Parts: sequence; structure tokens; C-alpha cells
Amino acid sequence: MTRRRNTAPPREEVLGAAMAMIAERGLEKLTMAALGREVGMSSGHLLYYFHSKDELLLRTLEWSEGRLGAERARLLTRTAPARDRLDAYVDLYVPDGHRDPHWTLWLEVWNRSQNADDEARDRQAAIEGAWHRDLVALLAEGMSRGEFRTVDPDRFATRLRALLDGFSINVAIGLRGADRDRILSHVREFLDESLG
Repeated sequence: MTRRRNTAPPREEVLGAAMAMIAERGLEKLTMAALGREVGMSSGHLLYYFHSKDELLLRTLEWSEGRLGAERARLLTRTAPARDRLDAYVDLYVPDGHRDPHWTLWLEVWNRSQNADDEARDRQAAIEGAWHRDLVALLAEGMSRGEFRTVDPDRFATRLRALLDGFSINVAIGLRGADRDRILSHVREFLDESLG
């Protein structure tokens, strides 16, 4: 079935196409014109819906994070020891490798946030906050069950996420010696030392 030229595709289709383009071609190839060709819309039509490339990127990140959030909820609510679920959280957090599309997008949104307005910053903070709240809850549960030693869960989550961010950036940009397996080993060693 052919789409009528002036019928806009569903927003999710546009955001999925943007993410697929980042994965296949890299962020530098994601232009409004190229995305428009991909989804059968003009770049002007895309700008009408998204207003700017910054807004398109942030909405694509929110869409991608929504999918990751559902996966995170599935992993964290399964019946398993807290440490196994913490390892699953870390596995989901750390990029798959160099040029991981989700992390490529995150890095670009972070970079552009230097000039972002308060509303865009609040939306980014909401994404970060969801990861943080889930981690705090998991740490508190692990402590209440005696699986983890007692720590301040909010402070520990803040520090662990900073560690994960630093390692993840190294993996995403392809820093030599920062492959995913090595990073996961460092993080698990840190967790053993800190929570064991």
C-alpha cells in the first residue's frame, strides 16, 4: 500500500527511523532531509512537527529510553537475587560497543544541552531520574534482604551511575582498552568490593 504524499507517518515510525539511521549510518548522516526521504516526508514537514534537530534528537532519545525503561522494569521485577538484577541493570546501562546508537544519541544530546532551554534540561533530567530511582530502589531492596552491605542507596547510586557513565563513554567512543567485557569486569569487581 502506498502512503499518500501529504499523510504524515506515525510519530513512532519517524522516531524509530531516526534511531535506525543513527545505528546504520551514524549521527552525522541524520539530517532532516535524509530522515524525510526515509519516512516519505519533506524536511519542512519534519520541522513543523519537531521544530529543530535538537528537538528531534531529544524526542528520539525519549522514545528510545521508553523502550529501555520497559526492558529495565522487566529485568528488575523478575524473581532473582538483587545482585543478579543489579548485574542486569549494569548490562543494560553499558553500551554494546563502539558507536552504540543509543549512547551515540545520548552523547549528542548531552553535548547540545549546553545551549538547551530549561524545559529540554528537565526532560533530560527525567530520563536520568528514572535510571536513578530504579537503582536506588534495587539497592535498598538488596540491603533490606541482607544481600548487600549497608550503604546510603542514593549516594551509592549517584556514584555508581557516574562510574557507569564514564566507562560507558569510553566504550561508546571506542577508546582503546575500553571494550565492553573489560568494563563489565571492572564494574562487577567494584560492586563486589563495595556491596559484598
